[in-house]
Amino acid sequence: VQLQASGGGLVQPGGSLRLSCVVSGTTIRLKTLAWSRQVPGKERELVASIAPGGAKDYADSVKGRFTVSRDSAKNMLYLQMNSLKPEDSAVYYCRYGTSVWGQGTQVTVSS
Repeated sequence: VQLQASGGGLVQPGGSLRLSCVVSGTTIRLKTLAWSRQVPGKERELVASIAPGGAKDYADSVKGRFTVSRDSAKNMLYLQMNSLKPEDSAVYYCRYGTSVWGQGTQVTVSS
């Protein structure tokens, strides 16, 4: 199983980004998928997760601004990030199940 995240970049405060994660080598239909983020010197933080049936969970810090979604037909996971703040700057990682991680994609929110 491999995961490839993309869509990060530099954005101004208040802006939006959409992260994508393609999963290969398996089907995503039966697993919970998640996005986490990490800044240097801090532990990785769970940002959002989505269960096989579509139930979603978010960190309090991103509720109302981020939306996680999945497309099982395309084996894709997404994270729509709106109203971005400088404190959202981090490397974002996608996760398949409980232990398979993709490489990160850098998100920088700065003016």
